[in-house]
Amino acid sequence: MTGGTPEWAHERAELRPHDPRWALRAAAEAAELEELLAPWLTRGVEHIGSTAVPGLAAKPVVDLMASVTDLAAVDPARLAARGWVHVPPELDNRPWRRFHVKPDATNRHREAHLHLIAAGHHRWADQLRFRDALRADRDLARRYETLKRRLAALSGHDREAYTEGKAEFVATALRAPRA
Repeated sequence: MTGGTPEWAHERAELRPHDPRWALRAAAEAAELEELLAPWLTRGVEHIGSTAVPGLAAKPVVDLMASVTDLAAVDPARLAARGWVHVPPELDNRPWRRFHVKPDATNRHREAHLHLIAAGHHRWADQLRFRDALRADRDLARRYETLKRRLAALSGHDREAYTEGKAEFVATALRAPRA
Protein backbone atom coordinates (compact mmCIF):
# COMPACT_ATOMS: atom_id res chain seq x y z
CA MET A 1 0.00 0.00 0.00
CA THR A 2 1.39 3.32 -1.00
CA GLY A 3 0.09 6.84 -0.62
CA GLY A 4 -3.01 7.56 1.47
CA THR A 5 -5.14 4.95 3.11
CA PRO A 6 -7.63 3.49 0.61
CA GLU A 7 -11.36 3.60 1.36
CA TRP A 8 -11.59 -0.18 1.46
CA ALA A 9 -9.23 -0.19 4.47
CA HIS A 10 -12.03 1.34 6.54
CA GLU A 11 -14.96 -0.43 4.92
CA ARG A 12 -17.61 -1.43 7.45
CA ALA A 13 -18.11 -5.15 8.05
CA GLU A 14 -21.64 -5.77 6.76
CA LEU A 15 -23.05 -9.26 6.34
CA ARG A 16 -25.07 -10.36 3.34
CA PRO A 17 -27.14 -13.51 2.85
CA HIS A 18 -25.13 -16.32 1.29
CA ASP A 19 -24.68 -15.88 -2.45
CA PRO A 20 -23.79 -18.94 -4.57
CA ARG A 21 -21.87 -16.63 -6.91
CA TRP A 22 -19.19 -16.31 -4.22
CA ALA A 23 -18.03 -19.85 -5.01
CA LEU A 24 -17.83 -19.01 -8.72
CA ARG A 25 -15.82 -15.85 -8.02
CA ALA A 26 -13.53 -17.81 -5.69
CA ALA A 27 -12.93 -20.49 -8.34
CA ALA A 28 -12.05 -17.88 -10.96
CA GLU A 29 -9.70 -16.03 -8.60
CA ALA A 30 -8.11 -19.31 -7.46
CA ALA A 31 -7.41 -20.36 -11.04
CA GLU A 32 -5.69 -17.04 -11.76
CA LEU A 33 -3.75 -17.18 -8.50
CA GLU A 34 -2.52 -20.71 -9.19
CA GLU A 35 -0.96 -19.36 -12.38
CA LEU A 36 0.48 -16.24 -10.71
CA LEU A 37 1.87 -18.10 -7.72
CA ALA A 38 3.06 -21.19 -9.60
CA PRO A 39 6.78 -20.66 -8.82
CA TRP A 40 6.08 -20.71 -5.06
CA LEU A 41 2.82 -22.64 -4.65
CA THR A 42 2.92 -25.90 -2.67
CA ARG A 43 -0.67 -26.95 -1.95
CA GLY A 44 -2.88 -25.00 -4.29
CA VAL A 45 -5.33 -22.20 -3.53
CA GLU A 46 -8.26 -22.82 -1.18
CA HIS A 47 -11.51 -20.90 -0.76
CA ILE A 48 -11.86 -20.30 3.00
CA GLY A 49 -13.89 -18.10 5.30
CA SER A 50 -17.63 -17.64 5.50
CA THR A 51 -18.17 -17.21 1.75
CA ALA A 52 -16.94 -20.81 1.40
CA VAL A 53 -19.76 -22.15 3.60
CA PRO A 54 -23.07 -22.68 1.77
CA GLY A 55 -25.97 -20.98 3.55
CA LEU A 56 -23.79 -18.85 5.85
CA ALA A 57 -24.20 -15.06 5.80
CA ALA A 58 -20.91 -13.29 5.18
CA LYS A 59 -19.20 -10.10 4.19
CA PRO A 60 -19.23 -10.23 0.37
CA VAL A 61 -15.45 -10.67 0.29
CA VAL A 62 -14.03 -13.95 -1.00
CA ASP A 63 -11.17 -15.26 1.17
CA LEU A 64 -8.52 -17.34 -0.55
CA MET A 65 -5.53 -19.05 1.01
CA ALA A 66 -2.37 -20.24 -0.73
CA SER A 67 0.47 -22.28 0.74
CA VAL A 68 3.85 -21.12 -0.56
CA THR A 69 7.44 -22.29 -0.18
CA ASP A 70 8.68 -19.02 1.33
CA LEU A 71 6.67 -15.89 2.16
CA ALA A 72 9.61 -13.61 1.40
CA ALA A 73 10.15 -15.17 -2.03
CA VAL A 74 6.71 -14.31 -3.43
CA ASP A 75 6.95 -11.28 -5.71
CA PRO A 76 4.19 -8.83 -4.67
CA ALA A 77 4.61 -6.93 -7.96
CA ARG A 78 3.31 -9.98 -9.79
CA LEU A 79 0.14 -9.90 -7.72
CA ALA A 80 -0.14 -6.09 -7.93
CA ALA A 81 -0.21 -6.34 -11.73
CA ARG A 82 -3.48 -8.26 -11.35
CA GLY A 83 -5.05 -5.84 -8.87
CA TRP A 84 -3.89 -7.28 -5.56
CA VAL A 85 -2.74 -4.75 -2.95
CA HIS A 86 -0.14 -5.97 -0.47
CA VAL A 87 -0.88 -5.04 3.13
CA PRO A 88 2.50 -4.66 4.85
CA PRO A 89 3.11 -7.07 7.76
CA GLU A 90 3.45 -4.18 10.21
CA LEU A 91 -0.14 -3.14 9.36
CA ASP A 92 -1.51 -6.68 9.17
CA ASN A 93 -0.07 -7.69 12.57
CA ARG A 94 -0.13 -11.38 11.65
CA PRO A 95 3.49 -12.41 11.07
CA TRP A 96 2.51 -15.92 10.01
CA ARG A 97 1.02 -14.71 6.71
CA ARG A 98 1.33 -12.18 3.91
CA PHE A 99 -1.99 -10.50 3.25
CA HIS A 100 -3.30 -9.01 0.01
CA VAL A 101 -6.60 -7.30 -0.76
CA LYS A 102 -8.24 -7.10 -4.17
CA PRO A 103 -10.42 -3.97 -4.25
CA ASP A 104 -13.21 -3.38 -6.73
CA ALA A 105 -12.84 -0.96 -9.65
CA THR A 106 -13.88 1.99 -7.46
CA ASN A 107 -11.18 1.17 -4.87
CA ARG A 108 -13.88 1.61 -2.21
CA HIS A 109 -14.80 -2.01 -1.50
CA ARG A 110 -12.93 -5.26 -1.02
CA GLU A 111 -13.72 -8.07 -3.44
CA ALA A 112 -11.23 -10.66 -2.23
CA HIS A 113 -8.55 -11.38 0.34
CA LEU A 114 -5.48 -13.51 -0.24
CA HIS A 115 -3.76 -15.12 2.73
CA LEU A 116 -0.31 -16.40 1.77
CA ILE A 117 0.87 -18.96 4.32
CA ALA A 118 4.26 -20.67 4.51
CA ALA A 119 4.13 -24.38 3.72
CA GLY A 120 3.81 -26.47 6.86
CA HIS A 121 2.43 -23.68 9.08
CA HIS A 122 -0.41 -24.90 11.32
CA ARG A 123 -2.65 -22.03 10.21
CA TRP A 124 -3.14 -23.76 6.85
CA ALA A 125 -4.71 -26.81 8.46
CA ASP A 126 -6.59 -24.70 11.04
CA GLN A 127 -8.27 -22.60 8.34
CA LEU A 128 -9.37 -25.70 6.43
CA ARG A 129 -10.57 -27.49 9.57
CA PHE A 130 -12.67 -24.50 10.63
CA ARG A 131 -14.20 -24.10 7.15
CA ASP A 132 -14.97 -27.82 6.98
CA ALA A 133 -16.45 -27.85 10.50
CA LEU A 134 -18.83 -25.05 9.52
CA ARG A 135 -19.79 -26.89 6.35
CA ALA A 136 -20.45 -30.12 8.25
CA ASP A 137 -22.27 -28.74 11.32
CA ARG A 138 -25.25 -26.52 10.58
CA ASP A 139 -25.70 -25.67 14.28
CA LEU A 140 -22.07 -24.53 14.55
CA ALA A 141 -22.53 -22.41 11.42
CA ARG A 142 -25.74 -20.91 12.83
CA ARG A 143 -24.02 -19.97 16.11
CA TYR A 144 -21.10 -18.49 14.19
CA GLU A 145 -23.46 -16.41 12.04
CA THR A 146 -25.24 -15.13 15.17
CA LEU A 147 -21.89 -14.07 16.65
CA LYS A 148 -20.83 -12.40 13.39
CA ARG A 149 -24.10 -10.44 13.21
CA ARG A 150 -23.65 -9.24 16.81
CA LEU A 151 -20.03 -8.24 16.15
CA ALA A 152 -20.92 -6.44 12.92
CA ALA A 153 -23.56 -4.43 14.79
CA LEU A 154 -21.19 -3.62 17.68
CA SER A 155 -17.88 -3.16 15.90
CA GLY A 156 -18.44 -3.42 12.16
CA HIS A 157 -16.70 -0.06 11.77
CA ASP A 158 -13.53 -1.61 13.29
CA ARG A 159 -12.42 -4.60 11.19
CA GLU A 160 -9.74 -5.63 13.69
CA ALA A 161 -12.23 -5.68 16.58
CA TYR A 162 -14.69 -7.61 14.41
CA THR A 163 -12.02 -10.21 13.59
CA GLU A 164 -10.73 -10.42 17.18
CA GLY A 165 -14.29 -10.91 18.41
CA LYS A 166 -14.48 -14.17 16.47
CA ALA A 167 -11.14 -15.56 17.70
CA GLU A 168 -12.38 -17.44 20.78
CA PHE A 169 -15.27 -19.00 18.86
CA VAL A 170 -12.85 -20.25 16.19
CA ALA A 171 -10.39 -21.56 18.79
CA THR A 172 -13.15 -23.41 20.63
CA ALA A 173 -14.46 -24.93 17.40
CA LEU A 174 -10.96 -26.10 16.48
CA ARG A 175 -10.53 -27.79 19.89
CA ALA A 176 -13.84 -29.63 19.64
CA PRO A 177 -13.63 -33.28 18.62
CA ARG A 178 -15.07 -34.04 15.20
CA ALA A 179 -16.78 -37.23 14.12
